[in-house]
This record gives sequence, C-alpha cells and structure tokens, in this order.
Amino acid sequence: MAPLHAAWLVSLAVALGACGGSGGQGGTASGGATGSGGASSTGGTTGSGGATATGGTKGSGGVSATGGASTTGSGGTTGGGSGGRASSGGSVGTGGHANETGGSGPPGTGGVAGAGGHNPAGSGGATPNGGAKGTGGASTGGASGTGGTSGAAGTSVGAASTIVPDPSWTCSMPDGIPVPTAGTLAFSMSLTVSAIHDVGNTQFGKRRQLDVSGGTITGDKLKGTVVTGGLDYELTLSTGAMELEEVLILKTSDNVTIFTRVCGVAAPGDAVVRIVPDVEAPTAGSYAWLNTTKLVGTRTVDAAGKTITLDVYDVSAVTAGDPKVTLTDPAGVPNVSWDCVTATGTDGNSIFTENVSLGSTITVSNAKRGSRNIIPITGGTTTGMVAGKILSGGADYQLATNGGTTLDARYTLSPSDGSFIIVRNCGPINGLTPVFEAATDGPYKFLTTGKYLSSAPGSGSGGVSITFYERK
Repeated sequence: MAPLHAAWLVSLAVALGACGGSGGQGGTASGGATGSGGASSTGGTTGSGGATATGGTKGSGGVSATGGASTTGSGGTTGGGSGGRASSGGSVGTGGHANETGGSGPPGTGGVAGAGGHNPAGSGGATPNGGAKGTGGASTGGASGTGGTSGAAGTSVGAASTIVPDPSWTCSMPDGIPVPTAGTLAFSMSLTVSAIHDVGNTQFGKRRQLDVSGGTITGDKLKGTVVTGGLDYELTLSTGAMELEEVLILKTSDNVTIFTRVCGVAAPGDAVVRIVPDVEAPTAGSYAWLNTTKLVGTRTVDAAGKTITLDVYDVSAVTAGDPKVTLTDPAGVPNVSWDCVTATGTDGNSIFTENVSLGSTITVSNAKRGSRNIIPITGGTTTGMVAGKILSGGADYQLATNGGTTLDARYTLSPSDGSFIIVRNCGPINGLTPVFEAATDGPYKFLTTGKYLSSAPGSGSGGVSITFYERK
C-alpha cells in the first residue's frame, strides 16, 4: 500500500507507541527482561561431616540452573546446580539459586555461586546442616556481596545455557533461546550511543534508555549502516534479570531499507543480553533470507556506555537443549506488552497536548508483514500537565497491510523538571491507546495507571498535534 500522504495521517504515526507482533502489527513494546524462578538441583552429595538440603526453600524470583550435583567438605556446605543464583529468601528451589560445585553457604539476595566463587546469604536464606551461614559467606577463592557475579572466572549464569523467557515476553522464543555461538555468525552491528536517559523505577522495573545515533553493519551477506534515531530500552527487574528491546532502521550498502526490532533477555548477573532480532526485509531480493532465518545473538555495552555491539548468529541447525535457565517475572508487577495495548472508553479530562516535529518518510516495501512507512520523530513540545519537550529519536512505524494501516510510534518526553517519560501510542487512527512509562516516585507517576486515551493526530506546526485524555 502507498504511504499515507495527508499531513494529519502522517502525524498519527508519531503519536502512536510501538505496536507489536505478528498479524499486521509492528513497532515495539518497552522491552525488559524478567527474572525467573529456575529449577533447583535436588540434594547433592556430602563429604565428611557435611549435609545437604534437598531441593531447598523457595525464593522470590531468583534464577537457578537445572541439575548439578554438590559436594561438601568437613563441616558441610552445600552445592547445587552449576551457575545458579539465589534470590531474596531463597535457597535452592523455585525462584532460588543453586550453588555451583564448591560454593559455600546458603544462597542470598542476589548472591551468585560459581566454581570457586561466592554465595552470600540473604534474608531468609536456608542453611543446610553443617553449612556455613551469613551475609557474604564465601567459598574458597570467592568474594562476597549482594548481587555478585557468578561462575568460575566471571562466567555468566546463562553463558552456556538455553534461556527460557517469561511467558509474558512473547516477542522471543518461548521454548528457549539457544547459545548464539552454537550457530554461524551472520552479521555484526556496532551502534553509536549519543545519550543515556535514566527513567528511574517505573511500573515495570528500572528503566534505562540508550539513544542510537548511527552505526555500522558488517557481514558476508549484510553490510551497511544504522540510521540515526534508533532506541535501545533496558528494563532491569527486582530479580536482577533484564528484558531488552531495540528498534532500529538499517540501510544496506546497496541502499535497501530494513526494519529491525530486537527482543532480548538476560539472567541475573549476566552482562551479555541474549537477543532475538525480528527483521522485516523486502520479501524479494538478496535480503529475503533475513525474514525467515532463525537468528539469535548477543548484545553488549562498552564500559563507557558509548558503543553497543550486536553479534547475530544463524542458529537454524541448533536445538535449544539443556541446561536451561528459566526466567520468571516478579509477582505483583505488571508485564510489558510486546504487542499493542488496546482499551475502550470515552474521552474525559484533557491531560496534555503534544506538537510533534517529523522528518522525511522512510519506506520498507513488501516486507514480511506488509509495508512500513517510517516517519522519524525529530522533536517537539508538550503543554498541560506534562510541559516540556519531545526528544529527537524514535518514529512512527506505520504498518500498511490489506487490512488497513496501524499507527505505531515510539518516542520520549523530557518535561521541564528533567524527568523522562517513554511513550507508546498505537492502533488504528481513531483507536489509539497510549502507554506511558514514568518514575513511580516522581511527579508523573499518575501516567503509569494506563487509564488514558489518545486523540487522532491532527495538523501541527512542523508535524502533528496530539492530545491525551483521561479514559472514562
């Protein structure tokens, strides 16, 4: 389908949040990884005088590696599944963390056990008979502390494991994301980070946004650049796990535009995020393989926070096998939706109005879900209960199919007090539903209730105007 030409239609896209998923919906949902309750190893073996706890107690939202045997020496400390980790109140068990062979003491809040590593005990941590107990209790060669790193020589919890995302994070592979390096490297991206915005503790978890101002793509079958205006969203949960989402526009060396939405997860303590790129390339031509190839990868950020590296592998021949680390969202916390959020109701009181500036449309024609008409967001202003400016970055990622056009915008507000508010606003022109993500201890926490509706975009200076209302 041809792009929407009228200015007010184009502007619609700007106001809309990333709608996602298949079935004609694209865009992005604020990503975030969830912590998980993993499986616990049962028991273990004991050495002289040692005793082990069978199964352990249940912790809150922790992650454990499946299986693994433990040994104890004289005086008896327990071990557990290799690379496991403990959450608050847990020793081994659902939500708790198993210690790695040689780890001492019961698991504690955020404590990670590795071979020769440490495993501090936290609130409610269970102590096996003869086992060592106490915050920061360390095994041979280990260091103690809440939230320490796991595994021998800093090996991350999920490095050699299949990671199973929480069922709510539907953007990813529900049966588990295999180890990327088990496949064949397909391409790499180096993304330039121009700014990092700390949104704070939102209704979903601790949110951080990284602005992408460009980048390069290298690979045997894919070379090119990354368009300025991409967004990288980190969500760190109370369990220590992370959910990630990225929205990127790629331009190949032969000038083909490709839309990419990245979903990612990381187990607690893992600095490397396991990603699943969802690529929308033209269905005809030399990049059609990106639409159907099973791709997973890794995402890392350098110490200075200036560069994001994505290494993407073809794992079409790889089976997601054991061991597995299963992630589970913390109880009582709303889930981030990968797809569009929908709501019904009528407009109540006006909350605030946006005047959004737009860039030139970028088109991805005849991709796997339809055609994308991407309208970059270059800035703007807000008035009313949220007064300030709109940051440059993100876009309206309109998806045109035979069933109609879905508006799908993602962008960030910067009120005059220095706060940051992430906006998703998506749906059909006359059925837009916004989702705002703001700090729950800040002046805009009222936006986190989800009880709002959006007007259709109208004509505005340099782009479009959108008003948000209380939903009745």
